[in-house]
Amino acid sequence: MIKTYKNYILLALIALLTTMLLWSPFFLRLETFWGINLPQDGMATVVANFDGPYYIVAAKTLYDPVKIDQNFPFSLPPIYYSAHYPLFPLLIRAVVIVLPFLGYIYSMLFVSVISGILAVLMFYILLNDLGLKKQSFYLATLFTIFPARWFVVRSVGSPEPLFILFIIASIYFFRNKRWWLAAITGALAQLTKSPGILIFVAYVIALIVPYWSSLATTNTSLWFKKLHWRAYPILLIPLALLGIFAFYGAQYGNFLAYFGSGNNIHLTFPPFQAFNPSQAWVGTFWLEEIIWLYLFGVMGFAYLVKQKSPELATFVGVFFLSILFVAHRDIARYALPIVPFVLVAFSNTLSSKEFKFVAALLVIPIFLFSIAFIANNVTPIADWGPLL
Repeated sequence: MIKTYKNYILLALIALLTTMLLWSPFFLRLETFWGINLPQDGMATVVANFDGPYYIVAAKTLYDPVKIDQNFPFSLPPIYYSAHYPLFPLLIRAVVIVLPFLGYIYSMLFVSVISGILAVLMFYILLNDLGLKKQSFYLATLFTIFPARWFVVRSVGSPEPLFILFIIASIYFFRNKRWWLAAITGALAQLTKSPGILIFVAYVIALIVPYWSSLATTNTSLWFKKLHWRAYPILLIPLALLGIFAFYGAQYGNFLAYFGSGNNIHLTFPPFQAFNPSQAWVGTFWLEEIIWLYLFGVMGFAYLVKQKSPELATFVGVFFLSILFVAHRDIARYALPIVPFVLVAFSNTLSSKEFKFVAALLVIPIFLFSIAFIANNVTPIADWGPLL
């Protein structure tokens, strides 16, 4: 028991210290780091990373179109902010109330960093629950910085850490048949980002698949009775989505405001439009690495099926299928919710001596990528006053 608590504390410290180390070139206002030119705006560079400032707008205005129009410098219509789901802004606002000295900017960072730490700890809990106790601490430590895109989003103002925390927690509770907790955490994930509805889809499939082969030889009504009807609380997830739309209806006068938020919905047909340079959020043909992401996604799904982890496999399969229809150059960010489960799928390989040696070599490029990314992924802000 003492060792377990010690591991939680160590993981939390590792997650916090790695983030602080990533911040240090900006905090120290270094002109260059390892040859990388850095902005001279200090921590303003970190907090200005997309889409953090937009969530601050949502937090300060609660999506009130009049307040958005009158107070903020971004040349974006008020309805644009409906693409930024409300739980992250609400938590930012709550932290401001409890810790007013942080203000909105650093409250945003606070929520991201704490939720990132909790996501790492929840991943550690899931690993132990899956019987990977010998590898759990190492894999959770690896998850603090790997992949690099995850390291970035948990170190800037971003809803992804919160989203991933609730996904891991929900799947952990679901596989243990703690339906209400699975539903509540799944609903919280839905309140954080729009792809949260995919958790519900995955759960429905996971509940049906074990009984699918008996449908042909069983009376339909009896077959339905075999299903886990105690899992009905998962209906909270789509109800949470309806709640968001109802809130938008009150604020914007449009129940379907999210679908009018502009070029924020990146699902396209046919699939693989991430390789189409003419797509608005692609704009380049230098995206060969996406093929590797697809490869690891498919292999992760296949390994989870082989390992008989139906809850994890179903979620990865559903989420990965949706990613194939995303037309965006940042597929690495869209794929982040399946990363913890792909790490589980490759746990034996990742825990090998050979990979541990490779992982040690990757630490430097991961930090360099993350520093360069943060330095350049900055929202232009002419006037910080309204955001403070």
